[in-house]
Amino acid sequence: MSNQCVRLFVTGRVQGVFFRQSLKAKSIQNNIFGWVKNLQDGRVECLLEGTEENISILVEWAHHGPANAIVENVEIHNEKFNNEFVKFDVLY
Repeated sequence: MSNQCVRLFVTGRVQGVFFRQSLKAKSIQNNIFGWVKNLQDGRVECLLEGTEENISILVEWAHHGPANAIVENVEIHNEKFNNEFVKFDVLY
């Protein structure tokens, strides 16, 4: 099982609906490290590092998010795995 790093940009009603906190909980549950933050343009950005299998669980979840979110689009950018994170943070 190989490791992977992806950057996601999630568009829709994804701010003010506990998207970041829910993503953090899901990440911890699936042994994913990295961070998530709100962007000024209304999107949510996150950088995820973990196994391909666990990353795919998070990417699938990001397509619908928590109950009050309305996800319109998820941009997925594969990046070089650097093993640089030891936890998952919500950035402000």
